[in-house]
Amino acid sequence: MYDALVIGAGAAGNYIGYRLASQGYKVLVLEEHEQIGRPVHCTGIIGAECFERFPLFEGAVLRGVNSAKLFSPSGRELRVWRDSIQAYIVDRAAFDRVLAEKAQRQGAQYLLSSRVHNIAVLDDRVRVEVEGQGRETVFDGKTAVIASGFGSQLPPKLGLGRIDDLVVGAQAEVRINGGDEIEVYFDQEMATGFLAWFVPTSEERALVGLFSRRKPGAQLRNLLSSLFRQGKIASPEVDITYGGIPLRPLPKTYRKRLLVVGDAAGQVKPTSGGGIYYGLLCAEIAADTLLQAFSANNLSPKLFASYEKKWRKRIGRELRIGYLARRLYERLSNHHLDQIFDIIESRGIHEALLKSPDLSFDWHGDVILTGLRHLAPWRHLFRWDKNPLGEKV
Repeated sequence: MYDALVIGAGAAGNYIGYRLASQGYKVLVLEEHEQIGRPVHCTGIIGAECFERFPLFEGAVLRGVNSAKLFSPSGRELRVWRDSIQAYIVDRAAFDRVLAEKAQRQGAQYLLSSRVHNIAVLDDRVRVEVEGQGRETVFDGKTAVIASGFGSQLPPKLGLGRIDDLVVGAQAEVRINGGDEIEVYFDQEMATGFLAWFVPTSEERALVGLFSRRKPGAQLRNLLSSLFRQGKIASPEVDITYGGIPLRPLPKTYRKRLLVVGDAAGQVKPTSGGGIYYGLLCAEIAADTLLQAFSANNLSPKLFASYEKKWRKRIGRELRIGYLARRLYERLSNHHLDQIFDIIESRGIHEALLKSPDLSFDWHGDVILTGLRHLAPWRHLFRWDKNPLGEKV
């Protein structure tokens, strides 16, 4: 009998395993892949606030970032920068491994190549059925945490509902011909409804990717060919990896003896698709909830419901405003995007935002609302009369 069965050895699952094991609880982490951190679907950009809030990234940081170039569909460039480092690019696979090693040093057990295909929540335990290494095994725990990433079929099986909006991302690692600045492309033909990026991770390598509502692989191939013609990458012939990104949270993220955390719960920024920081914040709340439950010997649904209440209070507003911004952006044509770039540059809006204390790599809500205020005369571009969030903008 384990105190906690953690399903998934990503950032959220490893952090919960580390926290619980460090307090002496018996933890088993089950990971379906044969290597922790593989395959990699994440670009691995974290804000400075995340880096400082969770001192877990030693050995995984590739470089710091304090600037970026933003490109409109017609090629208009806006460069944004600050004197201090705003974000860090991390080796995501290395980070997952480092955090798993921390958890193991505290006593957490790990079982790889083990896919959980069923969970039964019983009166006195949670029973997990696992397929792996040519056999089926059953493990029992007082509690279970689903942190297996987006696309898991476990939450719907448990009556927690489904995430009702998502997007597919495509990304490739490429060799580059110099350049060390992040580039972000806003172009509905390049990345339908979303954005694309060029992120140098070293002097010789970069990650190029995009999110798109349609044919992300084909659109990424077109972007790679364009970057090759510009001389930015050495070759467009590279392997592409794919991954789904939730745009809205799971309807319910708890039930008796069980919590859902991270991408599996939809705790991801709808604006950028980033999930490391929000996943860690919610994993911290989940770990605190479980520690309280173990200490008080209280595994009631009421106590577990406090996890959902707390995480929604922490990031719920950001998710709602971010999703609103995402849906508004999808309504814009490339002509509209070029118009907005013109407005931003001519009025110095980007410079004003850079000086604003509201500007944050991780918290976009206030900046989004401020930006909409600046764009007030052009609201007709979005075809809206009333903000569906009820926010005054």
